[in-house]
Amino acid sequence: MKRLFVYILLTAFGSVGFTQTVQAAIIGTEQIHSASAAQQNQAKIAAALNRPEVLAQLEQMGVNKADAQARVAALTDEEAATLAHQIDSLPAGGDVVGALLVIFFVLLVTDILGLTKVFPFTRSHR
Repeated sequence: MKRLFVYILLTAFGSVGFTQTVQAAIIGTEQIHSASAAQQNQAKIAAALNRPEVLAQLEQMGVNKADAQARVAALTDEEAATLAHQIDSLPAGGDVVGALLVIFFVLLVTDILGLTKVFPFTRSHR
């Protein structure tokens, strides 16, 4: 019994040296700002997609709302920033067709690259 107790204590003291290390880092302001900007860009694109005239135009092009929203959710931060910038640069109260064409071409290119399957008439490279 005493020998068993000694083995247990030796094992316990021996395993103390194998503790896991914990690493922590400071999150910079730039990282927080970029994450916030990405969320704002996604929200801006989603708000543009929810406009009735945009939805009507997308339906005319054969794209349903769920597919478009799924594709917008799958955009990288850089793609979302580019699209949001293009939405911002459109004239006020104006060219919805331009925004729709941008969305259409983004979806078309992603279909051709095989990342999505929105349009049945495209063939992906994959």
